[in-house]
Amino acid sequence: MQVAVLVSGGKDSALALHRILEQDHQVNYLVTMVPQTEDSWMFHSINIHLADLFAQAVDIPLAKTTTQGVKEEELDDLKSLLATLDIEGVVSGAICSQYQKTRIDRVCRELKLESIAPLWHSNQEQLLREIVQLNFRVIIVGVYAYGFNQSWLGREMDAAMIDELKALNAQYQISPIGEGGEYETLVLDAPFFRRRIQLLQAEKTWANHHGCLLVKDAKLVEKAEKVC
Repeated sequence: MQVAVLVSGGKDSALALHRILEQDHQVNYLVTMVPQTEDSWMFHSINIHLADLFAQAVDIPLAKTTTQGVKEEELDDLKSLLATLDIEGVVSGAICSQYQKTRIDRVCRELKLESIAPLWHSNQEQLLREIVQLNFRVIIVGVYAYGFNQSWLGREMDAAMIDELKALNAQYQISPIGEGGEYETLVLDAPFFRRRIQLLQAEKTWANHHGCLLVKDAKLVEKAEKVC
């Protein structure tokens, strides 16, 4: 099937892309929505400017457009973009968000496209461990819930981090996978990357127990190239 994959540069959409590539679907496009507000109901905004670099790293064409991020109206922007693409289906990284999945499903129905959610209702801890076992390089770029502090920003996901996320879930009931917006991630490398992303400059911001790692500059490097 010829598909487009919704990507933000984070771990969920990257893992969904990995699953689809493993199933031998033809990924014609990556699709990124660029919200003009930080509180979009559907789309990520932090470091979304790196979507172009992500697409170049995986060597798949990127289709993107801006949206004002207005609730419900932002779906019209997504629909307008998808309508221009030569595809049969749309892949999302939805895991347990009914809000996200039902709206993507609706857009697909209206365009007569298949809505594919390869991670839907998967065990959250198992997904995190799969990401680590597959040697994804994932860093935390935003934290927005009790239990997190500035030290999480820039940390790379590993088995120890997953254990900490489980502990935070037990104490504060956060979603271990972060789909409730508790934290945001950025994928720097994955098995399907042709080249990896290297951060050159990033800035931490912190206020009211929330923080972000904003990437100011980054580049693609060959996988065999070592970071100095």
